[in-house]
Amino acid sequence: MYFLLSSTRYDEILRQFEWNNDTDGSSPFFLLGYHFDRLLDASEQHGWHETKRSLSYACLKEKCREKVEREGKDQAYKVRITLSKEGEIEVAVSPVVPFRTDPMGLARFNPMLDAAPEDSTINVHLDSMSTSSSLFTRTKTTYRVLYDEARARAKIVSPTSEVVLFNDNHEITEASISNVSFFRAGRWLTPTTSTGCLPGVLRKWLLEKKVIDEDYDKQLTTVVISEGDWVLLSNGVHGCRLGRITMVQ
Repeated sequence: MYFLLSSTRYDEILRQFEWNNDTDGSSPFFLLGYHFDRLLDASEQHGWHETKRSLSYACLKEKCREKVEREGKDQAYKVRITLSKEGEIEVAVSPVVPFRTDPMGLARFNPMLDAAPEDSTINVHLDSMSTSSSLFTRTKTTYRVLYDEARARAKIVSPTSEVVLFNDNHEITEASISNVSFFRAGRWLTPTTSTGCLPGVLRKWLLEKKVIDEDYDKQLTTVVISEGDWVLLSNGVHGCRLGRITMVQ
């Protein structure tokens, strides 16, 4: 048995940013409307049509709000949302370090012009073997074996490290807990969904705002990934982080 999955963040600083507003105004939940849309889309892809029809953004937001209030609103949290085929939503939270600045800020980093941020760069490894694309790479679920295996191969034991996956055609797809963009010719390029990557929440936002572009020319393959390459890592809990390729196997 598996569940559909989406992880967001509760953080009061998010109320300061208009880009995070939802239909009720300022929101402390990181792009929660995008997470709701992802659950709708995943329900459709998994054939859970009754589940999709029963989903409500208001219900999802209320469940998240209630869980945070029970735990205490003076803390920032990772908010893990699961959805069953029967339409049941479960919310779990775990403390995280609060954001101190705009979590989208690093997406504006230009390695050709800007000084690299100190002490915030993630060490990124390239996986040693391909991961076949499937419904479980194109949607986020609690079935995480493929990603766990990639992390094990790269010996990822620290939050300051990541591993980049690629498909059977040697096209870059994503990282184990993030979408990826590589800096090429003055812009950030992210793999297209045709590679089998997860169309992540923050990836969607960055594309809509034209901060990153999709790699329609298929430039991002294992052949052209080199040590020292800059990587923009993005997900719905951590926001945007910078990484550099430190190991190509």
